[in-house]
Amino acid sequence: MPAVDSQNSKTFSYPRSTVERAERSLMCSPFNLCLFELMRHQSVSVGAIAQENGLKQGYTKRALSELASDNALGWLIQVGVLRREVDGQGITDGFRLTPLGHQLVEQYQGKNWRPPSWSDRLYNAVIRWFRLPF
Repeated sequence: MPAVDSQNSKTFSYPRSTVERAERSLMCSPFNLCLFELMRHQSVSVGAIAQENGLKQGYTKRALSELASDNALGWLIQVGVLRREVDGQGITDGFRLTPLGHQLVEQYQGKNWRPPSWSDRLYNAVIRWFRLPF
């Protein structure tokens, strides 16, 4: 199991299948690595990612509606890469990386995602559609 060292010195271990699923989900997502690099340091709201804003900032590969952005970010929450930001009043529209997300983004720092193969896209689509836990 790969280990993760977060900023607060706790070590997290993840099963290889979890890391592979998360990595595949990131590669198949409509988002660019620079969005996740920003999320390492601060929360990013859906409004900053959706529509032309995300495309202009280089966060997305194409312009996405707010609903499409939220759905894609929601999938990344389910695979364990992101979490919703919470303030004193409850859940906000911001997103941050989880320790698993930090590990994957650090692994690709200074590089681009490898292009997903057709089998990566198909496998990701199937587990996303049926919400399978592997």
